[in-house]
Amino acid sequence: MSSKTKIVVLRMKEIIYTAIFLILGILLISLFLFMFRPGKEDAPASSQSTDSIYIPGVYTSSIRLGNEQVNVQVSVDADHINAIDLVPLSEAVTTMYPLMQPALDDLAEQICASQSTENISYASESRYTSQALLKAINDALQKAEK
Repeated sequence: MSSKTKIVVLRMKEIIYTAIFLILGILLISLFLFMFRPGKEDAPASSQSTDSIYIPGVYTSSIRLGNEQVNVQVSVDADHINAIDLVPLSEAVTTMYPLMQPALDDLAEQICASQSTENISYASESRYTSQALLKAINDALQKAEK
């Protein structure tokens, strides 16, 4: 029987490096499996996006006042009406239609507080101005709805 004995010499340094690389490889594979597995985390995010009322952004609707064009600008996020402004409000519009800005300020305050354009009250002296502004606000909000 002529068997040759083979002696394998392993240095402790090589064994430690191999063990560390094996542990890191197992951790990396388990991390990938954990991160990319299908789970229940995706479902609530999609249901939240369908629950939102508006597409976030700034939407405008225009009103023609004589020769001037006035834009009603409505700023919304996913669930709230944040601000309502007149853009551009020139001095000619301010002079010719002095009730425009105060009527819009009153409407904007009520709409932002109630988050709705329903049941809005306005003064009788600015009834037509408020109705025109309310129509423009509703037009801008329709653009923002999903």
